[in-house]
Amino acid sequence: MTRPNILFLMSDEHRADVTGYEGNRVIRTPFLNELAATGVVFRNAYAPSPICIPGRQAMMAGQLPRTCGCERFGEDLAPGYMTFARRFSQFAYATLCAGKLHHTGVDQMQGWTERVAADARVDARHIEGRDEASFAALEAPPRGWKWSDAEEVQKARHDTASQNQTRDRFALEAAQEAARKYFVDMTLDRATPDRSLLLKLSLIQPHYPYVTEPERMLYYFNRVTPYLDEPVFDHPFLSTRQVRPGVDATEREIRRATAAYYGMVESVDAHCAGIARTLEQIGQNLDDWIIVYVSDHGEMLGEHGVWEKQKFFEGSARVPLIIRWPARFEPRVVEENVNLCDLFATLCELADIPLPETERGLDSRSLVPLMSGDTRKWHERYHNETVSQFRGTNLMIKRGDLKYHSYDPDLPEVLFDLATDPAERRNCIDDPAYAGAVETFRRRRAELGFGPQADPDYRNAGYGAS
Repeated sequence: MTRPNILFLMSDEHRADVTGYEGNRVIRTPFLNELAATGVVFRNAYAPSPICIPGRQAMMAGQLPRTCGCERFGEDLAPGYMTFARRFSQFAYATLCAGKLHHTGVDQMQGWTERVAADARVDARHIEGRDEASFAALEAPPRGWKWSDAEEVQKARHDTASQNQTRDRFALEAAQEAARKYFVDMTLDRATPDRSLLLKLSLIQPHYPYVTEPERMLYYFNRVTPYLDEPVFDHPFLSTRQVRPGVDATEREIRRATAAYYGMVESVDAHCAGIARTLEQIGQNLDDWIIVYVSDHGEMLGEHGVWEKQKFFEGSARVPLIIRWPARFEPRVVEENVNLCDLFATLCELADIPLPETERGLDSRSLVPLMSGDTRKWHERYHNETVSQFRGTNLMIKRGDLKYHSYDPDLPEVLFDLATDPAERRNCIDDPAYAGAVETFRRRRAELGFGPQADPDYRNAGYGAS
């Protein structure tokens, strides 16, 4: 049986609206624009968690963070966990990842049969059988691993050899060499083009530090419109990570950080185009491939006065998602709410691979009907819902245009109506007109294992077989 090759392109911290195909007239993303013009664009795709590690592991597992046990930064999937890479390898796919996976545990493969230019590193907390006395004897004070948000903005710059730039170049070059070896192998003549390939190019940019090449900094510096004079939302958590213009950073520093971010997005576009060109060079017809582009979460970039991620605002939680397979699907824009967890079931259906039986089930729903224009099931069965979680206490549920947030018991709930308030300025949680919707969200919160009435027997989101 011949199954389609898959090119899975992933970036880190890419806001969905910093793309040409979403109407941004400043950013230069020609490759992504072409992918969108010839593929299926999901305008309302959300990260299962608005932070790197939980979001990435939930996507790979097809399970929300609470289901797969990765709710906080640093937690990793248990060794041998069922990821979609592992599932594809079980059905004779070669599964190859170049670049970032952000695993912290002892299983650094998690189903991939080959990794190149890898970010493999086992965190000390995951060392099995570690001697606690030896670690305690180190007596090292906690070491900060990043600058403050204000310092990140202040230190934005142009460069060509930052760590993220260098690692992304390595990842691209490794992916290109792996593709040449796989399909041609001019050196040993051991190419295996008859075996289907899942190839992932996983980039670090546009993740901070905010650094881009000099030419790109020059191009964007006077073209970007940085977020200045932004009203900070009145909420104990949503107002954290502020960088105040004129106080914590100058307007010029904020402009420079914004320009650097745009430059990094352009670099991502160029790297994605680079692997596509290599595949075409060695004789692959990309119209026969499934191509996915996605990011793990967004970047606030100063909107609402805050930077980086962790928030359920659109800038942080909404992500770009494009799936292109012109052999089966016409170009289309899907407006329904979807989740990166849904990629597990989607890719399995596209490749004709049965879904696995897992201990806690999947929180993954196939997007294939939406890709064909059939939205009925999404609304009737799934209530046009998507979910995001963070830190074991913070929960977002979006249904239609209504987006609900729940936090620790001592923090207020939030409700936005994006139909009337796309900028997310007005909290409708106490508006009588939304009382029925709030009660529905609170019941759903309990079903998802959150809040004061949390279901103590929570297993999964309850979507059932997709």
